Amino acid sequence: QVHLVESGGGLVQPGGSLRLSCAASGISASFSNYEMRWYRQAPGREREFVAGIITTPDTADYVESVKDRFTITRDKAKKTSTLQMNSLKLEDTGVYFCNAVHTTVPGLDFWGKGTLVTVSS
Repeated sequence: QVHLVESGGGLVQPGGSLRLSCAASGISASFSNYEMRWYRQAPGREREFVAGIITTPDTADYVESVKDRFTITRDKAKKTSTLQMNSLKLEDTGVYFCNAVHTTVPGLDFWGKGTLVTVSS
């Protein structure tokens, strides 16, 4: 059973930074075979893609609203993904979810329970 556990959420003022982490366990296949993604869901809104990273080579993709502010990375040895969030804005508030999707095997798609990020003055 694959488990994803997010951490690092909290309350931060506009302009501040947070670093979210996602720890994966129970992945029997190579961690490199999974694309790691972060999504967020603001109150009253649908869940949206924030960032994703694949390996070989490491290639990252971001929603336009976070480009140049957020950075996604992964550590294959530790089976973790991190989302460094800088210059946070009020509209970045939401629950952030980690998602692991196998790049070739359909149905291998796992989610964490989320971590809350609140940007407020």
